Amino acid sequence: MAAKDLYEKDLYSILGVKKSDDAAAVKKQYRKLARELHPDKTKGDKKLEEKFKSVSEAYEVLSDDKKRAEYDEMREAFKGGRIPQGGGNFGGGFQGADFSDLFRGGSQDIFGTIFGAGHGPRRGQDLAATTTISFRDSIYGTELDLKLAPQGGKANSVTTRIPGGINDGAKIKLKGRGGKGPAGPGDLFVTVNVVKHPVFSRNESNLLMTLPVTFTEAALGADIKVPTLDGDEVTVRIAPGTPNGRTLRIKSRGVKTARGTGDLLITIEIQVPQRVDGKAKEALEAFAKATEEFNPRADLAQRARA
Repeated sequence: MAAKDLYEKDLYSILGVKKSDDAAAVKKQYRKLARELHPDKTKGDKKLEEKFKSVSEAYEVLSDDKKRAEYDEMREAFKGGRIPQGGGNFGGGFQGADFSDLFRGGSQDIFGTIFGAGHGPRRGQDLAATTTISFRDSIYGTELDLKLAPQGGKANSVTTRIPGGINDGAKIKLKGRGGKGPAGPGDLFVTVNVVKHPVFSRNESNLLMTLPVTFTEAALGADIKVPTLDGDEVTVRIAPGTPNGRTLRIKSRGVKTARGTGDLLITIEIQVPQRVDGKAKEALEAFAKATEEFNPRADLAQRARA
């Protein structure tokens, strides 16, 4: 079929469908006409045979999403005057170009050549968006209503589920939620920023926190209630003589992932009062005298020379 013969024809009208009709409606209409116009029924009627041929050609284009999009783009360009009527020279040296590839499903056709794409009509533009969620929502997941730039003068919003366990700076791909295009919409890529938590942080599937304890709790030992991210409290036992910086592990209180649940890692931080006087000072002086044989820096100089 010559180029002008294709884009000058209204394939929708030939098949008796609307441009807005979906694939199911197109198929139903074609089957109806095919039964009515089949050569076995028309008994050599040349006019009806030609109509059957036209209907079949129209269906072959409109029943294929890619070919239909290419045809729509080509016809709009033709009606808009971007392609000369009656054939002619099409910029790439096409003189009466052949559209047979369109009906055979060829990948290199005149649409791509005329519009400079090389591969037919393009998908819509991929879009990017950024959102910020709380640390808690990053661990347990949340649902967001994203407000995007308007398209075609209309408000544009997307509701999506942010999966639990997502990392700060991670990107989520929302397929088909980007800009519109003749070959279908593009995708939307959402970058997720996570607000820092005042108590908890994260290392892969483990949650981390620092637990302040007193000198006496670290020296004598203690049972301390510790908050967790889900709102519960757990009791951790500080062993007598626990040094500053020791890490305790609470199993299965971390981030739930497909590979399992992490732990809560608690780092001990011994807090020293900024001012000590009165009985407290007397008690500390007595303690210092009673433990004067203990020297935590006994081998420091020797290790420094190693």
